This record gives sequence, C-alpha cells and structure tokens, in this order.
Amino acid sequence: MTAVTTLPRDTSAEDVLTTLDRDGFAIVERYLDSADVAAKKDDLQQVLRSTPTGRNDFEGFSTQRIYALFARTRVFDAQATDPLVSEVLGRVVGPGFLLSAPVGINIGPGESAQNLHRDDGVYPLPRPHPPLVVNTMWALDDFTEDNGATIVVPGSHRWGDEAPDDSTPTVRAVMPAGSVMFFVGDVFHAGGANNTDSPRLGVILEYCAGWLRPQENHFLAVPKEIVKQLDPGLQALLGYSVFGNLVGNVDGRHPRKFLEDDRKVRGGTLARD
Repeated sequence: MTAVTTLPRDTSAEDVLTTLDRDGFAIVERYLDSADVAAKKDDLQQVLRSTPTGRNDFEGFSTQRIYALFARTRVFDAQATDPLVSEVLGRVVGPGFLLSAPVGINIGPGESAQNLHRDDGVYPLPRPHPPLVVNTMWALDDFTEDNGATIVVPGSHRWGDEAPDDSTPTVRAVMPAGSVMFFVGDVFHAGGANNTDSPRLGVILEYCAGWLRPQENHFLAVPKEIVKQLDPGLQALLGYSVFGNLVGNVDGRHPRKFLEDDRKVRGGTLARD
C-alpha cells in the first residue's frame, strides 16, 4: 500500500486544504494531547456501556455506534467548533455549514471491513458537483493496519461515477491516538477490519453544506434543554441557524430566538408554552 502523508499538530489550514485537494483526505497527527484523549475516552466508555452493536453489515455487527452524540456527551463540543476545522470547512463547503452525522464508532474485535462508499452518496445529485460533505475522524485509540484504521482510495474524490473494484489501490489511515483525519464526502473509504483482541474507538464529526438536510435530525436527537446550555457556535451547527437569511427560519424568526424564549408555533402564531 502507498504511504500516507501526515501533517504536524501545528499545521495550517492551507496545508490541510492542499492535501485534501490532492488526496481527498488529510491526517493531522496528535492534534489532541494525551490527557484530553484519555478524558474523552473515559467519558465515551461510560456511554458505550449502554450502546448496542450494529444492526447490519454497514454498521457492523461487532461495532458500537454512538448516535445523537451531543445529547450524550460534552467532551467533543470544542472539537465541533475547532478553529482549524471551522476554517477548512468554510473553505471547502462554504459558510453556514452544519453538523450532519456526528457519531462515536467503536470497532470491536473480529469486525469485518465495510464496503467502500462515499458519504455524499446519500444526496441524489449528479457528479461532478460542488463539495457537499467534509468529515473529521478523531482517533481515541491508535489506528493501525490490524485494528480497523479507515481504508481510503486516494484521489477518488476526483472521479465521476466510477466505482472501485478489487484491483483499486487503497491506503490505511494509520495514525496515533489524538490525531484527526479530514476527508471529503466524495472520496471512497470504509471502516477497516479489526483483527485484534481490542476495540478501536474513534469519533466522526461529519459536516454538510448549510443548504442541505443533515443525515441526523438534531432537533429530535438533542433535547432542547441540552441545546440551551451549548455554546452558540455549536447550537448553530446543530441547525439553530439560518442559511442565506431564510433557510431554517421558524415562523420568520431566527431559530435561536425560538430556542431562547421557549416559544412554539401554534396555528401559524407564536405562543408561550
């Protein structure tokens, strides 16, 4: 397999963007320090105790997925609005981007590899099209060749409707715990097989353009009582924002106002609960 290019912790958005444009993915090594990784992992282990394994091959029958992430933990709030992430997202998909599918992924021992897929394939748009989706994968364990490091097809974000086959060159996103991998929604990738005796924990924060419907319905997934306590920047990423001065409004008002004064729409008018 081809060697994977990695970037240092103090990398610039320009370097990330250059690598993303060339390869479709970019790894920033050890972006989180070891204490932060340990705290995040400890918190998510509590959540995983009540998290079931997957329901199909794609989710992984030996893999746990923490959906509604921001309803269950606060340890990734800062990463959702991280300055480097925000700059890269703004440059790739434009302003007003949203969180689409934030999820913790704990690939268990014996799990098989996913099929190669594109994350922007959920949107029925002809290719080529403008960038729609950017993911960040945060490694809370070392990602290795053997424990499920993400499989990527470098350069496939430049393809049209071609699909990979068994002869398509791939790489593994091998990276130490604390690293973050950016990858665009039209690059083919897959969760790798875990051939070890230990699980491999990572968190994907997937973002989409502000004019698209996110994969997860955050208005139902994250209770309003929790949203009220969040940083306004994270509230905006969960959909409490307006794109282009109109998309996302509530009865002609900014949704954050609706959130702040705890009103609801009744028969076309706003009334107190």
